[in-house]
Amino acid sequence: MNARKPVSHRFLKSDRARVDAHKMRPDEYDELPELSDEMLARAKVNKGGRPLSPNPRQPISLRLPADVIERWKATGPGWQTCMAERLSKVR
Repeated sequence: MNARKPVSHRFLKSDRARVDAHKMRPDEYDELPELSDEMLARAKVNKGGRPLSPNPRQPISLRLPADVIERWKATGPGWQTCMAERLSKVR
């Protein structure tokens, strides 16, 4: 899930307005368990995102004639990938 997008309440299946409106009372703090060393040892850190690529792409700035760009765009979605593949074959 993208960290920049807020999570949909339909995905969570919860009433966010009710949850957000809830204020913790002092007696509710007593119900929270104390964190032990054993609990912390079992904890897992899940790093989100895509796995690192062995051959990452590098952004560049390239000025091309407008008609060339329009012809590539006319090939449909993924035209940038097709262009990159074609350029990688040329040596």
